[in-house]
Parts: sequence; structure tokens; C-alpha cells
Amino acid sequence: MVDYFRILLNARMAKMEERGASAVEYGLLIAGIAAVIVVAVMALGPVVKNAFSQTCDAITSNNSNITASCKS
Repeated sequence: MVDYFRILLNARMAKMEERGASAVEYGLLIAGIAAVIVVAVMALGPVVKNAFSQTCDAITSNNSNITASCKS
């Protein structure tokens, strides 16, 4: 009977260790995805800013009724 409980306990401990490993793997995966997002935002930031600036300049230069200014 004691051997049976020992086997059950060892099985549960092994399962808990696998859960910990899975959590670490998911954490690394999330960190990698976050790093890719940061790099993409840093790389595309100036491109998006220029697109909005050019659009604002085009709208204000073609319409004399607009009194707003394009702020950087």
C-alpha cells in the first residue's frame, strides 16, 4: 500500500515538473513575440508618422477653408 502511494506521489511530482517547464516555455514564447512587436513598432514608426504628415499637409494645402495646422 505504501508503495502504491509512493508511485502516485512520484507521478504527481513528475507532472508538476512538466507544468513548470511548460510555463517557462510559454513565457519565453511571449517574450519573443513581445520583442518582435517592439522591433516592428520601432521600425515602422517613422514610416507611419511620415504618411500621416503627408496626408495632413495635402489636405491643408488643397483646402483653404481649413484653419488647423499639422503638428509633429
